[in-house]
Amino acid sequence: MTKFKMSVSHRERLIEELRADPELAAIHLREAFASLGHPEERAVGMLAIRDVAQAYGGLAKIAEEAGISREALYRALSPKGNPTLNTLLAVLGSVGMRLSVEPVEA
Repeated sequence: MTKFKMSVSHRERLIEELRADPELAAIHLREAFASLGHPEERAVGMLAIRDVAQAYGGLAKIAEEAGISREALYRALSPKGNPTLNTLLAVLGSVGMRLSVEPVEA
């Protein structure tokens, strides 16, 4: 009998790593937020935020904790999503993170 090795997708592995390492999740979120200001990178940033939400309990759990509907959160964090600041802050709070501001280097 042949035994097959189960493979794990890149996304599944990323979510496992984000779940295991809060500092990595914070770096991932910082990069995601930085990309939101660039139209050509916006979709990647939205999906990165979604990955962190997935890593910290899944979108349904995060939506419930954030006090928004699951469908609204899925739409907000889709590649074409446009979440409100309140939604982003609620997601960050649900995953144990907060938004911070730093000066841009000249």
